[in-house]
Amino acid sequence: MNDRVVVVVGAGPGVSGSVARLLAREGYAVGLVGVDAGVLQELTAELRQSGAVVESAVADVTDAPAATEAIAGLAERLGRVDLLHFNPSAYRGKHALELTADELLADIAVGVGALLTAVQAARPYMGSGARVTVTGSMAADQPSPEAASLGVQKAGVRNLVQSLDATLAPDGIRATTVTVRGALSTTGPFTHERVAEALIAASRQRESDWLVEVPYEGPVSA
Repeated sequence: MNDRVVVVVGAGPGVSGSVARLLAREGYAVGLVGVDAGVLQELTAELRQSGAVVESAVADVTDAPAATEAIAGLAERLGRVDLLHFNPSAYRGKHALELTADELLADIAVGVGALLTAVQAARPYMGSGARVTVTGSMAADQPSPEAASLGVQKAGVRNLVQSLDATLAPDGIRATTVTVRGALSTTGPFTHERVAEALIAASRQRESDWLVEVPYEGPVSA
């Protein structure tokens, strides 16, 4: 059995990939779940080349049976889940008068509903001290009119994290979301790696001072 295991849901080349890389460097075994087989294969190969133990599974996170099988299968092969990181959201460039109800619900299934599936699948493999982290966004408070569904997703997932944390806390498992208050970029305080560092730091909060939402506006030194 591996000593420490992270399962990354919505694994790709951005923040989620950076979370996987940083924790692999620390010696974590890594489980990757994503919808793009090519991206998963590339990230898996990169991490294995660095010496990490890596398992991956292709699944659409909105397909609850498939996502459940993928996450539980990774947890079974890796032996446990110490950190479950959830990254998915759907970007649709439509304002509220263009967006249909069906499109809104489809996007919520990606950015909110899939978190339920992920946590429920991972829970049997999570013990006291395990953590759930979610990539949040300032869109929860300041939604862009041109991407109406994204704000709804980020507000919804933040609310869901609060419910999950309250439900899991009696068993010593905590959940948190990091609200990224800036646009992702290739330089400066909002690179994928900087945001990943903030997510990992949020997972390591002291239990007595636990925050269910951690705002990220960039490192102090940035």
